[in-house]
Amino acid sequence: MRQSEKVFITLIISLICILLCIAGSLALGSRSVSPGELIDALFLGKAETFGQIVVRERIPRTVFSLIAGAALGISGALMQAITRNPIADPSVLGVNTGASLFVVMGIAFLNIQTAGQYIVLALLGAAITAVFVYGIGSLGAGGATPIKLALAGSATSAALSSFVSAIMLPRSNVMDNFRFWQVGSVSGANWTNIRAVLPLLIIGFLISILLAPVLNAMALGDEMASVLGVHTGIARAIGALAGVVLCGAITAVAGPIGFVGLMVPHVMRLLLGPDQRIIMPMSAVGGALILTAADIAGRILGNPGELESGVVTAFLGAPVLIIIAVKSKGSSL
Repeated sequence: MRQSEKVFITLIISLICILLCIAGSLALGSRSVSPGELIDALFLGKAETFGQIVVRERIPRTVFSLIAGAALGISGALMQAITRNPIADPSVLGVNTGASLFVVMGIAFLNIQTAGQYIVLALLGAAITAVFVYGIGSLGAGGATPIKLALAGSATSAALSSFVSAIMLPRSNVMDNFRFWQVGSVSGANWTNIRAVLPLLIIGFLISILLAPVLNAMALGDEMASVLGVHTGIARAIGALAGVVLCGAITAVAGPIGFVGLMVPHVMRLLLGPDQRIIMPMSAVGGALILTAADIAGRILGNPGELESGVVTAFLGAPVLIIIAVKSKGSSL
């Protein structure tokens, strides 16, 4: 089967699954609705029954789960490409925890409340943590190998988590605001939050698509990329910035949702090959599918309550991380 046919078939199957997930996200939960109520709520002028009102209230959550999954998928693909590391991911590298620490500090010391304030602090924390982890992982012989980056990310995440606990525990008000956010969930999404993060996500998406040919050249090695006219340092900085923006913006609203950026690009590479021009958009499609499906699964498994989507993605992603780490044996992409 030709590459173009594989991409087309994968895309069609993924889009069909996304449509099914959208219907499931709108219909399923603590109060399930019938197909008739779902259709009426989507296509009638106003919601009249309780079921139709429930569907309307779930629309922002569904939209946000799609764009959040897409953003996390691309963020993981970017981080893996610029580091040539198959286990580079916002959660594995501690970037999510860095964003969490700055958000907690904002809640405790700055009394932040708006989505914009959350986003600014989350982006700042994510950026500082990403630079720190990559710097630590690059020390010593061999540079930033997969195992060294994973260890640096785990150690940094553990240290930052301790700081988070130290700030929260003496302050009950901070703990109340933070304890549900830290698990990672799309349940609190609304149109205000979506409008706040959407410009940042669009910028990140555009950068990832435009940078894909450059990342293909960098996959050949820095020396060969330089021969081809690529400024590797600038390309890495731009790619890292886009990845941090995508991850930090979503983390600010939904909390740290792990392993989506690890699983999706890895699966897409296995299915479609290493071409970043394909991996980037398909990681967006796959991430949207995985996170929306995880949100639905959390509602079904936790009924009549719900299980946060961050818990579900961690359950799915942890075995993938172990498999990749065993296969890589310290090698890079």
